[in-house]
Amino acid sequence: MSCRSAVGWPDRRLMADPGGLADFPGALVALRGGTRVIESYSGLADHQTGEPCGPGNSVPARVGQQTVHGCRQYAPGGTRRAVGDRSHRPLDQTDAAVVERHYGGVEPEREITAFRSRELLFPPGSRWRYSSPGYVVLAHIIERTSGEAYATFLTERVLWHAHLDDTFVGNAHGRHRVAQGYSDGQPVDTFDLDVVGIGAGDVSSTGVELARWVRALGSGPVLSEASRRTMFTSHVAVGAERTSSLVSDIHYGYGLLTGRTQGRPIVFHTGDNFGFKAMSVWLPENDLALAISSNEESTDLEPVVSRLLQKLL
Repeated sequence: MSCRSAVGWPDRRLMADPGGLADFPGALVALRGGTRVIESYSGLADHQTGEPCGPGNSVPARVGQQTVHGCRQYAPGGTRRAVGDRSHRPLDQTDAAVVERHYGGVEPEREITAFRSRELLFPPGSRWRYSSPGYVVLAHIIERTSGEAYATFLTERVLWHAHLDDTFVGNAHGRHRVAQGYSDGQPVDTFDLDVVGIGAGDVSSTGVELARWVRALGSGPVLSEASRRTMFTSHVAVGAERTSSLVSDIHYGYGLLTGRTQGRPIVFHTGDNFGFKAMSVWLPENDLALAISSNEESTDLEPVVSRLLQKLL
């Protein structure tokens, strides 16, 4: 999501945060009806250079699982569900490190082989468990179906369609104004996002563009109404696998969590890569989109969202 140089910041009055909601290193953006009602930044995007967090530095926002489902309406014959998204063992950060260490993060076939070697936790469809490998497999399905590289397909057929010009897919590859990730104040390197994390948390964006993406999913041109209903439908109860002090009755749709907060329906997703945390929120009844990101992985974002909703609702 967002942490960029102070160069080109908008009117400072638009960034006012009198409640001190952005009390963490990172970005906080709220859009109501497409209008920015809060845009606030704090901390440093890079401790070494002293570059402050601001409107333009990109942070891995882990919206790959949302964009990969958004591809379904563009990919001819595209799948309607992430392969294994309810049954395979999740690819956590330890797994990602193992895959990258053994396979160098450069051969997709070996990554798929590594996934195939793991036992299923339960019969498909019987329970829910978040699965990054499911999204990795779906990204490869999109490549084979479309005949294009996943990053190219996603950029040209989804991100550009949503006018997200400062959002990119995969590794940074020397891009400027990409925030450094930290763990308890110490710099950390993220794992490979071109192969190991393809389709699962491999999209980096600014705070404003992440909020715009959330709203585009909820009400914009990115999805047809039929695809939107399918994506936002509560397909399976999350249960004890995902608890929250903010949201009740949590279910999983396609790449999104659904539930209720303060008596209102809410669509949201959290995410993390090494050194980063992000959370996106959509409240359809209020046409309210929230994007919160931090380049410090120890940041707890749910209390931030809770305070933000108290302020805005």
